[in-house]
Amino acid sequence: MFLTRLISGVVLVLIALCTLIAGGPLLAAVTFFIAIVGYMELTKAAGVHTKGKINGLEVVGFLGITAYYAAMFFSGDPVLLCAAVVGVFMADMAVYVVTFPKYSSEKIAENFFHFIYAPVMLSFLYMTRQALYGQYLVWLILISSWGCDTCAYLVGICIGKKKIFPVLSPKKSLEGCIGGLAGAGLLAAAYGYFLMEQAVEDKSVTLILVFICVVGAIASQVGDLAASAIKRNHNIKDYGRLIPGHGGIMDRFDSVIVTAPMIYFLAALLIGR
Repeated sequence: MFLTRLISGVVLVLIALCTLIAGGPLLAAVTFFIAIVGYMELTKAAGVHTKGKINGLEVVGFLGITAYYAAMFFSGDPVLLCAAVVGVFMADMAVYVVTFPKYSSEKIAENFFHFIYAPVMLSFLYMTRQALYGQYLVWLILISSWGCDTCAYLVGICIGKKKIFPVLSPKKSLEGCIGGLAGAGLLAAAYGYFLMEQAVEDKSVTLILVFICVVGAIASQVGDLAASAIKRNHNIKDYGRLIPGHGGIMDRFDSVIVTAPMIYFLAALLIGR
């Protein structure tokens, strides 16, 4: 299991590196694929998916994701993106009314939540890459998510004692959480000092990057725990089997999903657009 997980992890990192360096259409296509799979995993976990066939709510979700990502890639206009989000909400409501009483209001709310949770939040990975200094800023997402997760795991293994979420995540410790934040901050400091300071000539950005990544790391840990909470609510171990040794897309990208918009907005506010 460890070897399988290690190999999958290395392959995943290589794919991420190639995709983020390339940016553009490749990143948009890969992000769209991850969004679709993540949405499907969530609908199956929550029972929105009807086994053996696609239902009306999922059709709305797939069409909505396609429209949203098309607007993001071909235009990037915030008005069109907002229109796509509102359009999915209205389409969900239409399905609710037309098929009543097939779906409960809870299923309608869950379907819209799934659309926002994976596809919309994940789209900020692409939007960060396309932003000013995006070729540098996009790596902050991985520092704040996977970097934080790795540092938290190592610190937790070495000195972790105080369990802070014993019911939700028994293995997580206070020491590990703090280690994750500190690790993300140190990685950001090194990244800013040795790389991004040369790219941004009109201001010093190292301390700004440290702040952004520490906040992003907090979001990362919340995202990881939230994804675990959903699995516990629905009594599943993993969201899927797409990534050997890791589970599904939501198992591996749970922290990236919530970190990406945090990095995007903080970078826009503190560094520039």
